[in-house]
Amino acid sequence: MKTDAPTESEPRVPGQRPLPVRSSSAVASFSRYWFPVLLLCAVMFGFSSDSGSGRRSSRIIGPLVRWLAPGISDADLESVVFGVRKAAHVAEYAALALLVWRARRKPVRDDRRPWSWKEAAFAFAFAVLFAISDEIHQAFVPSRQGRAMDVLIDAGGALAGLLAVRAWGHWRGRW
Repeated sequence: MKTDAPTESEPRVPGQRPLPVRSSSAVASFSRYWFPVLLLCAVMFGFSSDSGSGRRSSRIIGPLVRWLAPGISDADLESVVFGVRKAAHVAEYAALALLVWRARRKPVRDDRRPWSWKEAAFAFAFAVLFAISDEIHQAFVPSRQGRAMDVLIDAGGALAGLLAVRAWGHWRGRW
């Protein structure tokens, strides 16, 4: 089928600009690198509602801890539930920072580019800004509270994730 636009095999008329070609590689790149970031942000935002409140999550964590340690006191159980919830904050923000770092870097197999603190700083800033917005959102949910301490815990998780990937890359001889 013949089209009016010149193909690569047809000569171009001097001065004629090439037609823009919509590349599926941009969509593939977004899907591969930024979609996981957006998906994790959506999941995290969903847990900022009442469904992620301490009252609700302790209904899952509490019985599990009681099953593992039947003789645990109520005070100790409360401390363990609190610790698990904060550890989840650290883990989810470490994952978010790593996904943002990966989306910015777009690593390829046998990537030999040196470590970039600029990419890491962008990922860290993204995670911290998301943590701030998450706590602001929680301030408007009746069963939740927005806390500055949670932003610090989330920032610590993001930093730990980025330092872990840097250490892993250094250990592997990549940078």
